[in-house]
Amino acid sequence: MDEETEITASLLLSLGNWLKPYMELVGENLYLQSLIILLISLIVAQLSSYLITKVILRFALNTKTNIDNQIVNILHAPIFFTVILLGTGAAFYWLDLPPKVHDITVSIVATVAIFIWGLFLIRFFRIVIISLAYRRNNHSLIRIETLPLFLNLSIVIISALAVYMIFQAWDIDMTAWLASAGIVGIAIGFAAKDTLANLFSGVFIMVDAPYKIGDFIVLDSGERGEVTHIGIRSTRILTRDDVEVTIPNSIMGNTKIINESGGPHKKYRIRIKVSVAYGTDVEQVRNVLMDVAFNQPGICQRPEPRVRFRSLGDSGLHFELLCWIDEPVLRGRSLDAMNEQVYNRFLSEGIEIPYNKQDLYIKDMREKE
Repeated sequence: MDEETEITASLLLSLGNWLKPYMELVGENLYLQSLIILLISLIVAQLSSYLITKVILRFALNTKTNIDNQIVNILHAPIFFTVILLGTGAAFYWLDLPPKVHDITVSIVATVAIFIWGLFLIRFFRIVIISLAYRRNNHSLIRIETLPLFLNLSIVIISALAVYMIFQAWDIDMTAWLASAGIVGIAIGFAAKDTLANLFSGVFIMVDAPYKIGDFIVLDSGERGEVTHIGIRSTRILTRDDVEVTIPNSIMGNTKIINESGGPHKKYRIRIKVSVAYGTDVEQVRNVLMDVAFNQPGICQRPEPRVRFRSLGDSGLHFELLCWIDEPVLRGRSLDAMNEQVYNRFLSEGIEIPYNKQDLYIKDMREKE
């Protein structure tokens, strides 16, 4: 007899020994005694249910958090059915039945108890994981993005432990099963190594969170778009051409990713490069560019726009206007509007925009006569 069945048998035996003096008061009829044990278990189950729903839950409702209320609510059913289950097992155990029937009774009681408390643990960890995921802590391992992963992982672990304990309750040797599972696992690992690579990369992406849904990212291969889905196997981005690109997570985990929406805010800086002819008043160019930036809708005033005199070029003076927009998605239309406004202002202010030109000098190489 394994550990689980031994614990169950000892509980039933202890319960029977405790009830034995009281059972002698009703006579020597074992069936009547078993029926009384069953009735007592029903009464105790009702009392425990009343204690949980009327007393403990009342204290839980007075606390600031809601998680204890949910735990007390789900604790009611397993305790109620466990008391009835123990009473039923003790009633059968009380009868003068063959040892084989006693062993089967103990195994059935242990199996049902494992099933009941396995369901409770699944619901318990679901409440705890969801509560942790919705806390406002971006550095936590359990977040909304990783919530499905941890929920499924808890179900798999608890179910596997419950199955193992049920097998033990029925004295089934798990050695051959575990050996077969190991061989099958190795075969599946070799056959689905790419899928497993995507799976593990997806887990690391969810935990490390280099990007999230709604971010604008630029891949090392040049694709740029908004993240629309982060799954266990792949990540999807929607480009500015409204084309959805699906990238396996194994690639996402091993490539350089520029997150344009990362940092302290989602604002994005655009750069407008201009050139003016030599001889142009530098201060006038600065004033014109700053005036365009401050009067253009969609350009953020915090951080303030700024102008940089970058270099003395071959054909003119190179300036760069740096300004911020609210979101990376606005980059294209903002550049279009800013370029148009800068060009029109340069025309109205008489600022010449140079073009590349070359002077060709022809030297007479004929020998002097």
